[in-house]
Amino acid sequence: MWFLQFAVGVIFIVHGWPKLKSKSPAFGIGGLIHGLIEVLGGVALIFGWYVREVALVFLIIMLGAIYMKKFKWNIPFSSHNTTGWEFDLILLAASMLLLVS
Repeated sequence: MWFLQFAVGVIFIVHGWPKLKSKSPAFGIGGLIHGLIEVLGGVALIFGWYVREVALVFLIIMLGAIYMKKFKWNIPFSSHNTTGWEFDLILLAASMLLLVS
């Protein structure tokens, strides 16, 4: 189970870090907070701190990501031109597993 925590933690750190560094006004304060949550949550998962709480937050983030991709941006499950929401689904499933185990 620790390897799953490690893998999910690294993925969220890698995806949250650019949000912290972004100077784009499109991200704004919400993007900064979102990035901070992803990076700190990723670190917490790697070290085994508050695993269930972080998993619940990541589960909510991934539900939001899937909703945006599927219903707002009309991105298909899998796509050759862009990242579909299949990656988000596997992170959702991993977060669910971390939450209930």
